Amino acid sequence: MAIRTYRPYTPGTRTRVVTDFNEVTERKPEKSLLVSKHRRKGRNNRGVITCRHRGGGHKRLYRTVDFRRDKHGIPAKVAAIHYDPHRNARLALLFYSDGEKRYILAPAGVSVGQEVISGPDSPIESGNAMPLSTIPLGSSVHCVELYAGRGGQMVRTAGASAQVMAKEGNYVALKLPSTEVRLVRRECYATLGEVGNSEIRNTSLGKAGRRRWLGRRPQVRGSVMNPCDHPHGGGEGRAPIGRSGPVTPWGKPTLGLKTRKKNKPSNRFVLRKRRRVSKRSRGGRDS
Repeated sequence: MAIRTYRPYTPGTRTRVVTDFNEVTERKPEKSLLVSKHRRKGRNNRGVITCRHRGGGHKRLYRTVDFRRDKHGIPAKVAAIHYDPHRNARLALLFYSDGEKRYILAPAGVSVGQEVISGPDSPIESGNAMPLSTIPLGSSVHCVELYAGRGGQMVRTAGASAQVMAKEGNYVALKLPSTEVRLVRRECYATLGEVGNSEIRNTSLGKAGRRRWLGRRPQVRGSVMNPCDHPHGGGEGRAPIGRSGPVTPWGKPTLGLKTRKKNKPSNRFVLRKRRRVSKRSRGGRDS
């Protein structure tokens, strides 16, 4: 997989960088795995906007993805690699030997015709799913379960992988992409390898219109608003925010404030906290 750049014929193509989609083998999705999905557009059941900057965008159909991998011992062949509009990873369409079809997250390096299988006795190959207790130390995994049988909830974005660090008792220590080291029950399932489409991190939308196609509406910095609209607003010229730290439109501290509860029950499973990365260093905007 590679990325594609454009000559600057227009302002939108000057900084546009996209993936070349060479790994996608079929354009039409599997009809039996499609379901309609209501787009909430950031509104609650009364139609009131509760999450700003959402709405519009292209119409989508949701692809049902198998995060549980509960067909143990039944081999499946990768029939095609599909695009998914709801995530930046690709989907692999599996044809099981018993006739069932399912989607899974396409691991890096997976190819059409490859055979994958799930279960505790599966071979150590990319794309196979098995309990963490049977995965060798140092292996890269993705789509990791937090609770046995619930399905993969962690490490699902494109190019992500976690590393199996240690095993002790009923728990396995995983180093997550955020550098956090966390304990997970040994019977939880995970898929070997990393998620494909890692080049997505090098892409650039190029123009505001492509952001609108994805269902994101424009954002406006609070410092350019009036005082009645945002706590950062008002003042003459480029005025400071006038507070000890940045706040949300509703006056709550933001941009770096830790929001995890100090007495959260799952804190005892975190062996090492993730490194702290401020929103500004990630290219974040003023609230």
